[in-house]
Amino acid sequence: MATNHGKNLRLTIFGQSHAEAIGMVLEGFPSGFFVDRETLQQFLNRRAPGRNSFSTARKEEDQPRFLAGLVENVTCGTPISAVIFNSDSRSTDYEELCRVPRPGHADYPAFVKYGPAHDVRGGGAFSGRLTAPLCIAGGICLQYLKQNNIFIAARIASIASFRDETSGDLSEWLGICRKEFPVLDDRAGAKMRECIASAKAEGDSVGGIVEASVWGFPAGLGGELYDGLDGKLAAALFAIPGVKGVEFGAGFEASCLRGSENNDLYCYENGTVRTETNRHGGILGGISTGMPITLRVAFKPTPSIAKPQQSVDMYSKETVSFCVKGRHDPCIVPRAVPCVEAALAVELTDSLLDWKG
Repeated sequence: MATNHGKNLRLTIFGQSHAEAIGMVLEGFPSGFFVDRETLQQFLNRRAPGRNSFSTARKEEDQPRFLAGLVENVTCGTPISAVIFNSDSRSTDYEELCRVPRPGHADYPAFVKYGPAHDVRGGGAFSGRLTAPLCIAGGICLQYLKQNNIFIAARIASIASFRDETSGDLSEWLGICRKEFPVLDDRAGAKMRECIASAKAEGDSVGGIVEASVWGFPAGLGGELYDGLDGKLAAALFAIPGVKGVEFGAGFEASCLRGSENNDLYCYENGTVRTETNRHGGILGGISTGMPITLRVAFKPTPSIAKPQQSVDMYSKETVSFCVKGRHDPCIVPRAVPCVEAALAVELTDSLLDWKG
């Protein structure tokens, strides 16, 4: 399984949802950097399960145990290795899945690829549980980027058809994204909560969109074609389970505009080349322009729902009616916000290290 990523900064994620532990190894991170463990834990808590009524009832502390790479919370240049021990798995809920694949999950294609030994418990290696070690690496990278005056913040843009059309400056984003339900408009947030609660009461689920921005990232990083910064960021984001779409700047809306409407006009601002608008989302030709990097990430509805669904018994070759057991999020979007920040932070740190040589 391809569980590693990166050029200068190489991230490996390992484990399964119901394994004894999950973890990560981060190679290539600079030595001599102080990791604020309290700030890191606060970041992990934003993603952790069982914190409110909008997330799964599974409760995990998600406190990382660092095995190597830190000496008194300072990076020493060797690979940083950390694990999180699973303490609240309930594997009996998944005994039937060795025969009957869940609609919307990777159970069937994983069975075809890996055979009956594939770990189906809680989704195994395909579970959103694996975003916890991603957030360990991402939380460290966020601190490193901040030291280099680069800031990343994400928020909920929509849940199902309920959207937050407001916008804010850097201080608003950085403050709002750390709330339990990160939206800029409290009225939109209330409607989104009601939408999730309604789906949960019906044994169903909903999806949504996470919007992210990056401030302070220098111009000239990335490359053409397969070395494009937007392509690398998209690859990192698609590694988050449940992601079905990524767009930068104006995204798909740009296809409806004319060139004269979509082009961002250049100007000088305090002696620096800028653009008057930012429909390109901070990246042109795969290379950063120095403007804020803006993007949106679409998440599908949680496929694990309580409603009866049609599936098949892969051994008897019969069509069956099937109900998913276990504890699941009626909407993964609120807990996905820090995951988007983490994925961006790891990839942007990799690019920054490449730029620094």
